[in-house]
Amino acid sequence: VQLQASGGGLVQPGGSLRLSCAASGALFSTNGAVWYRQAPGKQREWVATLASGGVRKYTDSVKGRFTISRDNAKNILYLQMDSLKPEDTGVYYCKISKYGKYDYWGQGTQVTVSS
Repeated sequence: VQLQASGGGLVQPGGSLRLSCAASGALFSTNGAVWYRQAPGKQREWVATLASGGVRKYTDSVKGRFTISRDNAKNILYLQMDSLKPEDTGVYYCKISKYGKYDYWGQGTQVTVSS
């Protein structure tokens, strides 16, 4: 299983970015997937989950601003991030849990929110 994350960059506060995570060897349509992030000097934290059945969950700090979704035909996981804040800065990682017990991680993509 391989995951390739992309879409990060530098954006001003209040701006938007869409992260993508392309997978091979496992399907987002039948396996749960998660976005995490790690800010400089901090531990990696959970951001959002999209279950295989379609249930979405978000950490409180991003509710109403971030949307996790997937394109089953392309087997890509997305994280739409709107109203970005400086505290959203970090490296964002995608993860897929194959069969609910084997975790595979993408390489991370840097998001920097700064004026």
